[in-house]
Amino acid sequence: MKIGHKNERISLLVVGLLLLCASAGTAQSAADDPALQKEIDALKAGQQAIQKDLAEIKKLLQNQRRQPAKAAPFKPQDVSIKGAPFLGDANAKLTLVEFTDYQCPFCKRHFNAVLPQIKKAYVETGKVKYVMRQFPLFSIHPRATKASEAALCAGDQGKYWEVHDRIFVDQRKLSDEDLQAHAEAESLDGTQFKDCLSSGNYTAQVKLDAAEGAKAGVRGTPSFFLGLTDPSNSDKIRATQYIRGAQAFPSFKSAIDKMLSADKGSD
Repeated sequence: MKIGHKNERISLLVVGLLLLCASAGTAQSAADDPALQKEIDALKAGQQAIQKDLAEIKKLLQNQRRQPAKAAPFKPQDVSIKGAPFLGDANAKLTLVEFTDYQCPFCKRHFNAVLPQIKKAYVETGKVKYVMRQFPLFSIHPRATKASEAALCAGDQGKYWEVHDRIFVDQRKLSDEDLQAHAEAESLDGTQFKDCLSSGNYTAQVKLDAAEGAKAGVRGTPSFFLGLTDPSNSDKIRATQYIRGAQAFPSFKSAIDKMLSADKGSD
């Protein structure tokens, strides 16, 4: 039985119980009326079924109230950022890596509400290098992969972030024609962009991003890894913080400020 239907089922059960109670007053005379006795027997059988359903509903509601098991603590690990598009100073103190899905509504929420604040407070002030990697949820977002490829194709002409932004502004426009229109709206070479997208130049890269994200522990989008930037190695960071989901800006601020303070204290 689905939880979503529990209110409807409960209503029907209550009605059944009321009918059962209403018939109880006639039980004494049932012995003199075979038809009435048959009706009472049917109601008793219905009562047993109702009790069984109520027990099942109780069990399901109890399971719903149980707290989910806590996720295992994040263990510092290397996260590849080789060749990934980024915003900000390449040698900023910290690097924040986002794994995104262009059809994900939570990624859009982050794009609209939180990314502008991170950019203003940390990227534009030279404190954070903001890196983007692709993590399309293939099974539920069939156009996310192509959207990732489109943004990367735009990156060939220096417009990754412009097309990234246009896609998130309206996630409904993800057909090949829509993606081409995004590119042309940003004054890209339309033929070069179309050739890149149709030939699948970045299909392997998107799959690699997703595979490496999964290996690092990404299970949904958006997901973020935060670590100190290594000026001597632009291919990876040692991530020491993991932020899961579309968290509010204070969650990022707390993690970033704490790491900046710790790094300053070690100087």
